[in-house]
Amino acid sequence: MSPERAHRSSRGPAIPPPETAAWRAVARVLRSTAAGALDSITSVVFPADCRVCGLPLSGFSLLPVCDSCWNDLPAQHPVLCARCGESLQWEAPEDDRLCRICRSAEPPFAKAVAHGSYSGTLRALIHLLKYDGLEPIARRLGVLVAGQVLAIPDLPQNLLVIPVPLFAGKRRQRGFNQSERLARSAVAALRSRRPEMRLKLAPGALIRRRATESQAGLSPHQRRTNVRGAFFVPRPAQIAGQDVLLVDDIYTTGATARACAQALRRAGAASVWVATVARAQREEALQQPEALDQTAMLDAPEIPMEEDFARWEEGRPAPAGGAVR
Repeated sequence: MSPERAHRSSRGPAIPPPETAAWRAVARVLRSTAAGALDSITSVVFPADCRVCGLPLSGFSLLPVCDSCWNDLPAQHPVLCARCGESLQWEAPEDDRLCRICRSAEPPFAKAVAHGSYSGTLRALIHLLKYDGLEPIARRLGVLVAGQVLAIPDLPQNLLVIPVPLFAGKRRQRGFNQSERLARSAVAALRSRRPEMRLKLAPGALIRRRATESQAGLSPHQRRTNVRGAFFVPRPAQIAGQDVLLVDDIYTTGATARACAQALRRAGAASVWVATVARAQREEALQQPEALDQTAMLDAPEIPMEEDFARWEEGRPAPAGGAVR
């Protein structure tokens, strides 16, 4: 019998002896139940670096972020505005623990919470999710959102969970809505930790009916003008009488949160609570504006934020000279 015939299988084409040995080795690894062995092999075959710090990962992962970076996500300083979460370190705290803006123009939501400041590792993770499409990051960040939600005093046990929507064209371009991914993860974590809570995810309950510019780089007044009238409740009966948890990735000036909450309250929502992964603090913007994408927030004074919010929520137009630059 020829060597070629000796190594020909009756079930398929001939496989040379060296290849046979290699395939058997691969099969042994695949059959192994030791996850550590697979990680060791894949870390050599598919080397990868952490997308945040750049250090090598210990093993192959669909979520290319090292444990050190995941552990570098500190919660915010506790001295925060009781309504919007603005840091009170740069203002003298008062007994009611409200910032200047919330004292002047009460927000249409009951409370806004966020896990950490929009800087450092947390900012990098949000960018990987939002701009690089690494959707698995949303699962881990959503757990952080859930932790902040559970810390809210007197939080309703029945909540309609609504992610801040993207305009249809932007969603098609991006392929997903990062706020919806975060909301789904947060709901799963909440149900796991508090089974008694009744949560309903409603991604279509609020829509963005017109395209808006990216909020990054806009001044506070430009941000507020950008989102006014952008959100709409297509089925008010779905919202009427409901306590709503609004989920987003970042709370910057509060323009988006206020616009969404205002639309939901006008549709009959009993209350609106806001939860985000990160909170951009003005104190940090003054120190490092380039890190927060808020350079325009430091421009020459324009319409005071509290005055603009008050005019907005009362339906009054901005005064002359207050147009967007």
